[in-house]
Amino acid sequence: MVQRPNKPSALAATPGLQPQAQVTISDDSSRVTAVLPTGESIEVLLYGATVLSWKDAAGDEKLWLSEGAKLDGTKAVRGGIPLVFPVFGTAPDHEATSKLPQHGFARNSRWEFLGKSSSEGSSSGVKLDFGLSSENLDDAARQLWPYKFGLLYSVTLAPESLGTALVVTNEGDEPFEFQTLLHTYFRVSDIASVQVLGLEDSPYHDKVDGVKNKTQSSDPVTFSGETDRVYTPVKGPGHPVVITEAGVAKFRVMRDNLDDVVVWNPWVDKAAGMADFEPKDGWKKMVCVEAGAVSAWQKLEKGDAFEGAQTVYLK
Repeated sequence: MVQRPNKPSALAATPGLQPQAQVTISDDSSRVTAVLPTGESIEVLLYGATVLSWKDAAGDEKLWLSEGAKLDGTKAVRGGIPLVFPVFGTAPDHEATSKLPQHGFARNSRWEFLGKSSSEGSSSGVKLDFGLSSENLDDAARQLWPYKFGLLYSVTLAPESLGTALVVTNEGDEPFEFQTLLHTYFRVSDIASVQVLGLEDSPYHDKVDGVKNKTQSSDPVTFSGETDRVYTPVKGPGHPVVITEAGVAKFRVMRDNLDDVVVWNPWVDKAAGMADFEPKDGWKKMVCVEAGAVSAWQKLEKGDAFEGAQTVYLK
């Protein structure tokens, strides 16, 4: 066999080619998984476009998912990052959304996986795009909310962060109003040692105390009972909201065009009353810090679009 002095190098060693994220679709086409060359991963359920899992390079899970969560499309997922649209909670006094189920239909609808791309500014990251439109809704949902719309949801995984961005477009002739929220369940070790910083001196609605208007003290938010509050941080979306545990920063949430932050933990009694909340003491291991636009209605005229996003950084 002739030995050539200038034998071609192996393809894997070709200069300029970086390792790529691996994106796979489950055999039953219900989930999309992405794994970065550095080891970080996410898993997204097409039902609700719900992020079920986000792991760092060491394989440590960052999101809390109930062991009783329904993942078969029979109801919204309890945990991960459910997507709230077009109403937060229920709005019996808002005619257009008064008949919709709690938190709307986005988290109860099957989305379409539109594809992957490299994330901007990070050659090692990956962006997954998902779509939902009025044409994709079932007849029941379309009758309850008869507007023509398009939703583009992008989930971006990078070595030290997870980004979620939603673009809402009015594709019909009639204007419509909506609310939206990224209902993120963060995994913690002990809720008693958790603090949320960045909400100091901010007004909030206390849903545990009759939706009374209150103002956060100059101290961080701590937890000693059921907590369900809608904050509008005085420092605006550009200021980080930081989740610490035992004084150590775990998550840093940056928001774009999402003025509100919901802080929620069900505590003992509320958790016990939710059939899909397991284990029943799971409230000790989770805290919801949810970026959204929910304290007012967003209005879109024909052809208009709204974009809101959050990026969660590790530490």
